[in-house]
Amino acid sequence: MTEYDYWKIFPRMPRKVTIGDITIRDGFQHLEKFISTRAKIFYLEELIFAGCRNIEVTNLGNPYLMPQFSDAEELLRHLRSQRFKDRCARKGINYDDLVLTAITIREPAVDRAIRLKEQGVGPDRVLMMVSTEEAHHFANSGCTLPEYWEESERCIKKCRDAGIKMCGTVSTIWGSPIGGATRLEDAVEFTKRWLEIGADDIEHADHDGSASAPEVYRYFSMILDEIPDTRLHIAHFHETKRVASASVLAALQAGICHFEATMGGLGGQPANFLDDCPVPGTGEYYYNDPRYVGLICLEDLLVQVDEMGIAHGYDVDRILWLGRQLERTAGHRLRSEAIINGRTLKEGHPRFARPGLAKRKAKRGERPDQNLPDGWGAAAVLPEHLRR
Repeated sequence: MTEYDYWKIFPRMPRKVTIGDITIRDGFQHLEKFISTRAKIFYLEELIFAGCRNIEVTNLGNPYLMPQFSDAEELLRHLRSQRFKDRCARKGINYDDLVLTAITIREPAVDRAIRLKEQGVGPDRVLMMVSTEEAHHFANSGCTLPEYWEESERCIKKCRDAGIKMCGTVSTIWGSPIGGATRLEDAVEFTKRWLEIGADDIEHADHDGSASAPEVYRYFSMILDEIPDTRLHIAHFHETKRVASASVLAALQAGICHFEATMGGLGGQPANFLDDCPVPGTGEYYYNDPRYVGLICLEDLLVQVDEMGIAHGYDVDRILWLGRQLERTAGHRLRSEAIINGRTLKEGHPRFARPGLAKRKAKRGERPDQNLPDGWGAAAVLPEHLRR
């Protein structure tokens, strides 16, 4: 007989997941429009109030390159303020459960994070990133891979002394927009290297939407066979071909229980134009259409896992409302389908019903719950040639 219990078919699949939000950092870095500090604070607060506990706040790199983050310290100071802590307490949120992350791709940004930590406003966690394909890595960091590994090892030691956690990201796992095909085995080895030099957790990143569901399942199965502690692993998928939800499902089936997303599916390569002025960013864009480069959409992801019966800790309706506000902030339609169509309602949509059904059944002498003609058998009988 076929096994119908999904969790028996995929025994590693979690019953509960953690979904971190990276809208304010990865999402906004791609916009060619400066999002005001007030708006950033609004969305940071609302995401936390709606259930987010792992949130990327900003990028501590050089604001000359990415002026979207010229207000980085102001955002961190707000989230460390007593006023915000008091608001969390009034809403029943344990402030100590929050993990505030800042991106620090290079050592000067790590040093900046440590200085802010010493002032009492720094992040809990920072992130550095390697790509398994060196041309992509060089485009992002300006370093060779050996050079960057040495820098990362130094930075991890500094962060550990300062009481800051380090996330090591592995990118181009399923392919590179510059170098093409890559090997999953290289990403597994890079994951081990991060942990060897002291990283606290690993972001496994599909930064250009190259992943396919079978390869996602294969990769994360390889990872968990080698490093089975699921607390160490975070899945980061971009949506370029409308197949990322399949990648999420494949990662769940493999046993991954920590994901990242952005509202509206925002995100991608840092903008090289902001408001009315060209800016350095990370150079020329390596995609064809800026509408199709962002991450998996938080609103849609929450609906997906919620309707699978997987616990996630968010107020889904509040996030759907927040997604509608973000479209007004961004000034254009974003990529969430759920903010338009909502969740599957168990009670249906009675307002769409055609009137007169009850009256017609009564006229025909049918019971209100009758679905079959009188005289039909209690159960269907298949024709003999269709029976097993």
